[in-house]
Amino acid sequence: TMPFIVRLFPTLVTKLTFLNFLAFPYFVDLQRPELLVNNTINLYLTTEPDVTVGVWHTVPGSRAAEAQGKDQRWYEEALADAHPIIIYMHGNVGTR
Repeated sequence: TMPFIVRLFPTLVTKLTFLNFLAFPYFVDLQRPELLVNNTINLYLTTEPDVTVGVWHTVPGSRAAEAQGKDQRWYEEALADAHPIIIYMHGNVGTR
């Protein structure tokens, strides 16, 4: 019966496999990462026309004192300085 269900409802099977309709952790505002992770802000990058990717920028603990009370501009400038950048790709869909 399972192949029959897959054949009839391929979209449903995809949703049940990846669970991309669930937001985890629950009741967390991913737009405000500073409430969850120290020295972190939420940014959006336009990767191509009509495609925007939400990212969190977290500075290392060694720059924590320097980052205290800084605005988005400071974090954007920190991306352009000589410090290395580590990119962590978490997966797909609307969770971070």
